[in-house]
Amino acid sequence: MTDPADGTSAGDDDEGRLAELIAQRRAKVAALRDRGIEPYPVRFDPTHTLATVRSQWTELAAGASSGEQVTIAGRMVARRGHGKLAFVDLREDGTDLQVMLQEDALGNAMADALELDIGDWVGVGGEVIRSKRGELSVRATSVTLLGKALRPLPDKWHGLRDVEARYRHREIDLIVNPDARRALLVRSQVVSALRRELEGRGFIEVETPMLHPIPGGATARPFVTHHNALDVDLYLRIAPELYLKRLIVAGFPKVFEINRNFRNEGMSPRHNPEFTMLESYEAYADYGDVMDLTEALFRAAALATVGTLDISYQGRPVSLAGPWPRRPMLDLVREAVAREDLSYDTPVDELRALCAAHDIEPLPGVSAGALVNELYEGLVERELWDPVLVVDHPLATSPLARRHRSAAHVVERFELVVTGRELANAFSELTDPDDQRARFEAQDLARAAGDDEAMVVDEPFLTALELGMPPTGGLGVGIDRLAMLLADVPSIRDVILFPTLRPER
Repeated sequence: MTDPADGTSAGDDDEGRLAELIAQRRAKVAALRDRGIEPYPVRFDPTHTLATVRSQWTELAAGASSGEQVTIAGRMVARRGHGKLAFVDLREDGTDLQVMLQEDALGNAMADALELDIGDWVGVGGEVIRSKRGELSVRATSVTLLGKALRPLPDKWHGLRDVEARYRHREIDLIVNPDARRALLVRSQVVSALRRELEGRGFIEVETPMLHPIPGGATARPFVTHHNALDVDLYLRIAPELYLKRLIVAGFPKVFEINRNFRNEGMSPRHNPEFTMLESYEAYADYGDVMDLTEALFRAAALATVGTLDISYQGRPVSLAGPWPRRPMLDLVREAVAREDLSYDTPVDELRALCAAHDIEPLPGVSAGALVNELYEGLVERELWDPVLVVDHPLATSPLARRHRSAAHVVERFELVVTGRELANAFSELTDPDDQRARFEAQDLARAAGDDEAMVVDEPFLTALELGMPPTGGLGVGIDRLAMLLADVPSIRDVILFPTLRPER
């Protein structure tokens, strides 16, 4: 079995030692309560954060005292010394600060201070000083236990050594692993930057339902639940697209939502069943306008998080500086298979033979467009490293996108691919209600034939389209994947606070 304190394989000796440590700490809790001291007090009033102390007294000389009293708080993460002089390190919001414990300053409270354990939450009052060795510190005149840790933290040199334990016990990972904390802070900065950029362009943020009566907005397998009072099945949101388009119909010209989506599909380093998307819709725009918007959003996110457009991902440079190349999907596939004559009119049998020659196994009965898409996904996408806007996708794989204004068999759609991953997907939106109905009906037939990711006919959305919808450009950005790129982490689990995991054995 696994020890949740350090993520290592725990034998009988380890289990016994852990139980002994917990018992010792519980005994300390009982002893404190016997003395009338509450080990989990209701509140505390710091005057400064640890980061504020560090920034405010940067000029204090070694061996000097500031004469200023502060009250601070944090988790105790290290301890050195004993007897009449000891040092502990507190950590708060990613910042560490040393506290000096002296019997001369603490008096009878010194004994209680030395009984504190690593992991305890502690409040300290005292004077800001710099030690003779040059370490900024607070010389404690009072020490208050704010929250007793019953379980020990992992050894600071080894941390959580089991990768799955890091994700399963994320709170421990965030305490002891600065890289985990950094990745999740990057994610927060990404979301803030995207929101600021869109609001600066006149978009308004909205919220649409997460429980849908009809699964729609993308081709994916939904999660199903049941509403007891209404006695109806509902579906966790696959995508908010159709509701957001109804707001364009309603007369809101620019809307966006940063939303949680759910897809009942497999897990991988780039897939989690629950994930976050940014979706935006802009009236009077087309997919060319949305390409420009996408570049602006990614630039804003990169500059806000890492301060540059020339980044590194997993040891390899990536330039986010634009303009990004715009390459039709068919051209990329032609290059990959060395067939300049390849087209959407190429016979299906010939396309299937091409797929087989490259160990690609498409579903039976799919169209030429779907087979070209299979070749793209199997041969091209993973090879695109610097940003590429892959444009003009097959009609067969794009049931919500407008037909291309000047080319047959394709729609006005693009995907942004960076480091071999799709990070954004966008269309000139389909606004013709009759064409949209025909697309839905084709999807419904595919669903009846066994494609459980195909869409169904969404009558409320079609009714909304019949009211009239202006030309619109729509965009979806994978927040998790963008955060992975900018945080330079290999797995989507590194940027999701509590990723979906298999049950523990």
